[in-house]
Amino acid sequence: MKISYNWIKDFLRIDLPAEKVGELLTDLGLEVEGISAYESVKGGLKGVVVGEVLECTKHPNADKLSLTKVQVGEGVVLPIVCGAPNVAKGQKVAVATIGTTLYDKEGEPFKIKKGKIRGEESHGMICAEDELGLGNSHEGIMVLGSALPVGKPCSEVFSVVSDTVFEIGLTPNRADAMSHLGVARDLRAGLLQQGINKEIITPSVTDFFVDNRLLKIDVLVDNKELAPRYCGVSISNVKVAPSPDWLQQRLRAIGITPKNNVVDITNYVLHDLGQPLHAFDALRIAGKKIIVRNAAEGEKFQTLDGVDRSLSAEDLVICDTDKPLCLAGVLGGTNSGVGQDTTHIFLESAYFNPVAIRKTAKRHGISTDASFRFERGINIDDCKYALLRAAIMIKKIAGGEISSDVVDWYPKKQEDFQVFLTYEKIDSLIGQVIPRDVIKSILHSLDIQINSLTEIGMGLTVPSYRVDVERDVDVIEEILRVYGYNNIEFSSKVSASMAHASRYEDFNVQNVIANQLVGQGFYEMMNNSLTSVAYQELSADISAAQTVQILNPLSQDLAVMRQSMLFSGLETIAYNNNRKRTDLSLFEFGKTYHKIGESYTEPKHLSLFLSGNIYPETWNAPQEKTNFYYLKGYVKAIFDRLGITELKETPSQEAIYQEGITLWLGQTPVASLGVVKSNILQHFDIKQQVFYADILWDHLLANLSKEVKYREIPKYPEVRRDLALLLDSEVSFETLHSIALQTEKELLKKVALFDVYQGDKLPKGKKSYAMSFILQDNNKTLTDKQIDKTMAALVEAFKKQTGAQLRS
Repeated sequence: MKISYNWIKDFLRIDLPAEKVGELLTDLGLEVEGISAYESVKGGLKGVVVGEVLECTKHPNADKLSLTKVQVGEGVVLPIVCGAPNVAKGQKVAVATIGTTLYDKEGEPFKIKKGKIRGEESHGMICAEDELGLGNSHEGIMVLGSALPVGKPCSEVFSVVSDTVFEIGLTPNRADAMSHLGVARDLRAGLLQQGINKEIITPSVTDFFVDNRLLKIDVLVDNKELAPRYCGVSISNVKVAPSPDWLQQRLRAIGITPKNNVVDITNYVLHDLGQPLHAFDALRIAGKKIIVRNAAEGEKFQTLDGVDRSLSAEDLVICDTDKPLCLAGVLGGTNSGVGQDTTHIFLESAYFNPVAIRKTAKRHGISTDASFRFERGINIDDCKYALLRAAIMIKKIAGGEISSDVVDWYPKKQEDFQVFLTYEKIDSLIGQVIPRDVIKSILHSLDIQINSLTEIGMGLTVPSYRVDVERDVDVIEEILRVYGYNNIEFSSKVSASMAHASRYEDFNVQNVIANQLVGQGFYEMMNNSLTSVAYQELSADISAAQTVQILNPLSQDLAVMRQSMLFSGLETIAYNNNRKRTDLSLFEFGKTYHKIGESYTEPKHLSLFLSGNIYPETWNAPQEKTNFYYLKGYVKAIFDRLGITELKETPSQEAIYQEGITLWLGQTPVASLGVVKSNILQHFDIKQQVFYADILWDHLLANLSKEVKYREIPKYPEVRRDLALLLDSEVSFETLHSIALQTEKELLKKVALFDVYQGDKLPKGKKSYAMSFILQDNNKTLTDKQIDKTMAALVEAFKKQTGAQLRS
């Protein structure tokens, strides 16, 4: 939010350095993120002075150039070569002296230097209005008034406006500070603590009066819950035209482009007092009646941005007897706005329910200065005051007459918050005793009224503009920020309690696995648990019935809680791919969220993603794409690290995988992994394969082995034997591995697959596996007889259970 220092001075008569004001605002909680200079003319005409042309002769070497001698003050006469056709002796002109920086139409700077033009020296430039940023004409130089003194700075001649603009990073709770008046109020409170007592000066509206009653517009409010207060007044015979320069400069300083005097005044009052206003063309209000109602479901309406919108029954609209005129609190319509031909207006000032406005703005994807304020909560007591202020300004600037009484529909007055605050709680929360008279002074500076005083505390009334101060702790926060966080003493000692936690606690196990993955080259992600409802359409595994909806979503892309870790991970991969990072190894610990009947579950997961190449590009090794087996290896390593080894695997039935497996511990699924389907990747514009694993962390922790197992290093040698088996295509290595370990439980230590062959040399539907078997006896050296007997038993088991045949 941009705040003009000149504008603040309308409310608070101060002349402090801008840097000090910025520091004070930051200390008060209105963090100043930047301070910039604003000039109505870029460069502020620094170095440009009034000059008088003493001589003007034709350039000897150029037909279109003139040689001039120009006096610029203090007896200094400069030779200047000028190309303007209208330059003449005796003129008063604007002269940019050597060293002056001017700006072209694109805003690019150029510096005036001493030089030679066609052999003649030139020590400055006689300027046209476009060269100074004072207009668009370049037909000739600017000829100034003859009465102007030579040497006078042109910044004084043209009243260049200079200002300092504060960029404030406003937190959502500080609705009261979304205006220059609000910032000035905070600044006054801060200055008072430094011994500088300044009063807030608010514009008077006592000169408001009704000229006639010839343009009566009736107001009917159907929904008093969404529109607790609605004010309006009619103004006739206005003349829509450009705003005066002072008003335009005020708006430009804070980044607003002026439009016309009526619209500019509503914008001015918005940023002045924080109250949004809307001006309707009164002659386009059918039936001379304003109706505040809910829209019909699907009702059509075209907003000022030219977009045709289909309204929701939850949207509040301002209508006449025929049609909607405005999306209340958000944006006006094309059929009611103020245009160049507008002569009669109806001016609206209202308070709308913040939640309703926030939902409407998010539903339609609209964010305006008005909705920004309405959805955070404005001061309901300022509605009429702001209306009168704007009406007076319109009458003065745009002409016209007040042609109706003020409509003020306010059936149920909103009471100010009442709070009882104890000194004990102040001291306890702040951690330091603040003198009681200082507390009272701070409360007074914040317009918090002290109604009663006792030995233990105070009864307070909070002003209506502080919509975020409802409890005693809120008041304590206000006292502390004005008193100054930096003024709270801190101890030189740090106290801490020691907590004993089992090594098998969730966070300890998580750290062990995270460190293992990082050591294997993975990077950790932390994605948002809020996601888009559109992802439900990408997978049959996502149940619409189990979706946890956000009651007040920030946007449609963050409208539900995630049911899968996959999609937020794919968003991260797409983000990296778009920045030329394609070799990715990522993991994330997080939760998914499900509604089961009337209850909710939040299971925890560990997700792994692999995509791109395995290793960075290097000169001594070829590039190799990652694959499913690398991912499976990482997953198995996690289970091995935690002592979980009795895993079974089956083909995965999950809809997200092109092909994949599910790992089981007994009858419990503990992980799934596979290749993500290409249609899902296309949705994220990912053009390379992605391998994904989802480990059910809660199940993993429940089956964590808490026994530390060890064994002696074997004294006797191991023996390796290999087999080449001809198998049916559907037989998996996992099946053979399981059969082998069940057949020989003592001597067989390891089974591995080192070659797979499928091709024309084998019968159709067959494949060849080359497998290695490691045998070892812990008590003695194996004999050939034992080895042969074991291998024969393995071959027989493979034949019997899978139909395998030995290949020679």
